Amino acid sequence: EGWIEFYDSFKDMFEFFCKNTTIHGTIRLVCSDSNRMKTAFWTLLFLASFGMLYWQFALMFSQYWAYPVVLTMSMHSEPKMFPAITICNLDPYRFELVSQHLVQLDRMAEESITFLYGINTSASVFHTNQRSIHVRDLPGVGNLSTSSFRLSHNFSLFRLPGHRSSSGKKHSRVGFRLCDATGGNCFWKTYSSGMDAILEWYRFHYMNIMSQLPVIINISDHEEQIEDMVYSCQYDGEPCRPSDYVHFHHPVFGSCYTFNSQGTDSFWTATKPGIPYGLSLILRAEQKDHIPLLSTVAGVKVMIHNHNQTPFLEHEGFDIRPGIATTIGIQQDEVNRLGGNYGRCTTNGDDVDVKLLYNNSYTLQACLHSCFQHIMVQKCGCGYYYYPLPPGAQYCDYNKQPAWGHCFYQLYSRLRNHHLNCFDQCPKPCRESLYKVSAGTAKWPSVKSQDWVRQALRHQNGYNSTSNRKDIAKVTIFYQQLNYQAVNESPLLSENLLLSSMGSQWSLWFGSSVLSVVEMFELLIDTLVLCLLFCYQRLRSTRS
Repeated sequence: EGWIEFYDSFKDMFEFFCKNTTIHGTIRLVCSDSNRMKTAFWTLLFLASFGMLYWQFALMFSQYWAYPVVLTMSMHSEPKMFPAITICNLDPYRFELVSQHLVQLDRMAEESITFLYGINTSASVFHTNQRSIHVRDLPGVGNLSTSSFRLSHNFSLFRLPGHRSSSGKKHSRVGFRLCDATGGNCFWKTYSSGMDAILEWYRFHYMNIMSQLPVIINISDHEEQIEDMVYSCQYDGEPCRPSDYVHFHHPVFGSCYTFNSQGTDSFWTATKPGIPYGLSLILRAEQKDHIPLLSTVAGVKVMIHNHNQTPFLEHEGFDIRPGIATTIGIQQDEVNRLGGNYGRCTTNGDDVDVKLLYNNSYTLQACLHSCFQHIMVQKCGCGYYYYPLPPGAQYCDYNKQPAWGHCFYQLYSRLRNHHLNCFDQCPKPCRESLYKVSAGTAKWPSVKSQDWVRQALRHQNGYNSTSNRKDIAKVTIFYQQLNYQAVNESPLLSENLLLSSMGSQWSLWFGSSVLSVVEMFELLIDTLVLCLLFCYQRLRSTRS
């Protein structure tokens, strides 16, 4: 009895609660016993307020369980590491191991262009007499040019009739035919532009030829050094060091160098913004035309990216024109995503179902490429040449897999249309840095200064070209300012805000507090105890 307050009836208990509770309006339920209309009115009003309260609660919880986010932007100013810079000479190697096949492909391309457009392109246009790149230290590899590989003539280019425009002009399409293993399911890979069709047709044959090369090729001993491409390199007024770059070869973009790839050397710390404190390069931008139909652009490919990240040059980057000085200002943005219930993202890729085929840090493109390559190997039986291979797989070769082109182009179309599950399996990184770029150009060197500039390059770097400014380029990459913008995701409705909103609604509809909720629990307990006592009394009375 010291713990429980006993009442003679439920009515007494309810009257006591209504007269003493801190919930507003409840006293009106018992103070007008003689006026039933008022009692009914206040009862309906009280129940309506109670319903509105819990309707608002339901809306709050539904919004909370939707886990919406709000973006907050903040500016930070501090010294930071210069980004990684990758440059490529857009001049892929013509490897000696497959040089004869590439010569045959150039002749097939010449015949196709003549057939389509009646243009008699001589062999000199394709530069088939260019020297090939000899790769040493390949034990167990013979002369692949005399191997059993043969270029297929089953994928010839044709001009297909197209539709007529509103002006009555007839538009044709150019493409080549691809069939499955049975030959019963075929489609035309066509383009409205004959140039695009020829380039894609050439790349298709080129991938089959390059699949004959070993997966890992050591080109580090090749006579071409960075001095053959980069005539001058300075960062923050200091000359670059041999340890500041790494070299690799891209099958389409040629010889490439990445500066500050790891981002761990304090030499590359940016302490001041502006052109004098950036990376300044004088580059050789001529094109030797090792493989002219694979790379039709003369100049240099430049990409700015994060450290320890694979540069996907086919998706990002920009071209530097020969005879031009280009200044590139960069501004860094940092994006931080919440992840978890607020959106799918990954910290380092360890929780992603796709096994990455790249040795660098996780990126969305690396995951998508890896996912597509795994599906390609599973569906087509071989791998796409421009992506790394999973263990035990081999690159596609139409001498071994005649229908791989049909399989590949259909899979790639599904990937582009988001019909493969790669975009579902590959989340965005929870934290990533993005670089906004603004560029300006000017002719360089000028007409009056080109003589002494060329003389200086000739004496210092062995520069011997006489093409009047069309084979060198200058590029300067710098931070426009050291301020960077951080975009952070934060919960739109956190636990604290949810409780605060619930308290506000409770006060709005009942003018009470948390203690009023405790009073309601007390009423519930008293009701339960009184029910048990009445049941016990009735049970005793029936037994007696």
